[in-house]
Amino acid sequence: MTQHPELTLTESRPFQTQRRDTWWVQPLAVFIGLSAFIIYTTFRVFEGDNFLHGPYLSPFYSPLLFGTDPYSVDHSWFGMMPNWMPGLITPAVLILWAPAGFRFTCYYYRGAYYKAFWADPPSCTVSEPRKGYRGENSFPLIIQNIHRYFLYVALIFLVILSYDVWKAMWFSNENGEETFGIGIGTLVLAGNVVFLGGYTLGCHSLRHLTGGIIDLLSKAPVRRQMYNCVSCLNRRHMLWAWLSLFWVAFSDVYVRFIAPALGQDWITF
Repeated sequence: MTQHPELTLTESRPFQTQRRDTWWVQPLAVFIGLSAFIIYTTFRVFEGDNFLHGPYLSPFYSPLLFGTDPYSVDHSWFGMMPNWMPGLITPAVLILWAPAGFRFTCYYYRGAYYKAFWADPPSCTVSEPRKGYRGENSFPLIIQNIHRYFLYVALIFLVILSYDVWKAMWFSNENGEETFGIGIGTLVLAGNVVFLGGYTLGCHSLRHLTGGIIDLLSKAPVRRQMYNCVSCLNRRHMLWAWLSLFWVAFSDVYVRFIAPALGQDWITF
């Protein structure tokens, strides 16, 4: 089929289209949403403080490998942050590369920020502000193929965050004894695990992992059930992606700003 010259990538003007709808709303909303998250996350990552309130640990700092003060040291895996560690290296810097890498290489997010930040393309049937197309077959975008390996790490983080919810159910009383309770922060951190679980367990790579390799799923009933469960979550992957992104930031906001103001926000049983 002959391609019309006026529609070729090399001859079209940037953002040229015959669409009459407000196609630019979605990429603009993605740009604003992701930019706000990146700005706030950068602030919190390098702040290196106010990430622990009572039994509540911010997901931005979990797992807490090193503490920065006597209180957080008691909750860390390896004690105090080493003196030789550069000042810009906070406990969050040591661990956030994993969830950040998982989201950055995610199939949905790639399509979203390619449109919103790089205009590659801005939207369907809208021309790009460039004359060539490189795809993901050369550096640096070829590293996007590492997403499946970030998935394995993300699954481990999901278990760790679930354990944080368990720890968020135990509060110290006036006698220094731990008592069981459910607080607002407990529910906030539990919601974070639910939304992250929906996002992570609906991953395209996990769907391939559970349903790939074999030719007939009917001959592997366990694999078929796993594949169906992942596929069910995968159908709303975009929704889970945004819900989990918002809630993980809200969880950090709760621990950083809200929980200290509320004080004891829990109810014991």
